[in-house]
Amino acid sequence: MPTAELLLDGLPAYRLSEEGRGVASIANMLTITRIHNSVSAAAAMRRVVQLARDYATRRTAFGKLLKDHPLHMQTLARMEVETRAAFLLVMDVCRLLGREESGLASQLDVHLLRLLTPVVKLYTGKQAVAVVSEGLESFGGQGYIEDTGLPGILRDAQVLSIWEGTTNVLSLDVLRCVARSSGMVLHAYFTHIKALLAGASGVSSLAPPVKAVGDALSELEQFVQIAASRSPSYLELAARDLGYSLACIYAGALLIDHASWKDASSHDKHAALRWCEQELCLVASKQKRGCYDSSTASLDAALVFDQLIQD
Repeated sequence: MPTAELLLDGLPAYRLSEEGRGVASIANMLTITRIHNSVSAAAAMRRVVQLARDYATRRTAFGKLLKDHPLHMQTLARMEVETRAAFLLVMDVCRLLGREESGLASQLDVHLLRLLTPVVKLYTGKQAVAVVSEGLESFGGQGYIEDTGLPGILRDAQVLSIWEGTTNVLSLDVLRCVARSSGMVLHAYFTHIKALLAGASGVSSLAPPVKAVGDALSELEQFVQIAASRSPSYLELAARDLGYSLACIYAGALLIDHASWKDASSHDKHAALRWCEQELCLVASKQKRGCYDSSTASLDAALVFDQLIQD
């Protein structure tokens, strides 16, 4: 995905769409580039995890290898779970795109692709920066030295949350997607996840993560019902947390589905368990704490600009 700074001096220009309809005219291209961005994010995460894992078998600290320090292994395991989740999210969106391009997509597939493209891009872009940063930290001072090549991985990862739509822009795109489909994209989302969970219901070892994702999905449904009666500003304040929640719940369902396959390993099951230990529906818990109430926006602005806040 090349980018450049161009100086266009005296160059003729031709309008390609109606004024104000520029983004709409390139919407199909944005689907492809956002998916490319998500692939790059998953790849960056996998690269740094592989490097950190290898380093843990060679570097000695406090009299033993890093791989023999439980806390370090816990950190790498969390990075591994994030990487697996990102990979499954990306590959599922690629599956949906392939079905659409080959004319095999159902209406559910089309709705899912429209919703998940911005969701997966915004989530993996952010997680790539977090995981790669954690990866550099696992090398200690070596992670900051240019000659190792590691700082370049972090700099490259930083752009993933910026181009093809920043996190906030994509979060608002999710809201537009939901509004314009009259809720059909969310219906497709809920239907597909419930189907994935049902497919894993017979695996006893996956009962805890199945329950965790099912509970989070119910919380998300309740949020949607409550938010439908609120003002547009309420939803806008919740947009980023909604995007994260959609991604976390969907990733959990994919990890569970993957772990339920006949040839799944114990590692696959453990990854699903570890993923579902976190809070999966952030938007619901913040809603309960009143984080999106009408006063929030003005209080946030006052905080940022150091303005007087009236009690």
